[in-house]
Amino acid sequence: MNNLSLFACLVLVVSFLFAGCGGNKVLKDGVYTGLSGADDRGAWGEVVITVEGGRVAGCEFVTLQKDGSAKDGDYGKINGVISNQDFYNKAQFAVNAASQYARTFEETGDLKSVDAVSGATIAYNQFTEAVEAALEKARK
Repeated sequence: MNNLSLFACLVLVVSFLFAGCGGNKVLKDGVYTGLSGADDRGAWGEVVITVEGGRVAGCEFVTLQKDGSAKDGDYGKINGVISNQDFYNKAQFAVNAASQYARTFEETGDLKSVDAVSGATIAYNQFTEAVEAALEKARK
């Protein structure tokens, strides 16, 4: 094999390698929703990802209680009142971590770049499950 043929083969192999590393390039533009399964208390996560130019351009994530209400600034209160400050702080920590998961995924477009936050692993598991469901729809 001469040097030109060897060079051509090398270029071809490298081209295939880079094409295979495209990751999100196979995503169809659009808005996709994914849901997680329910946890032991009946709560679940819902993610909405926006794909533009074949890449993740936006991500919103919310965790929902068994009754369908969002875990937001009131999560951890009982009848609208903080009756246990420690419980409320832990609940709000998890809510804030959930929004961090969405921001990191939106910035990187790579689910493997999103690290679980100690104290919010249930939200992390719901997030990853919901994102995977949404990405599956975007790949079809």
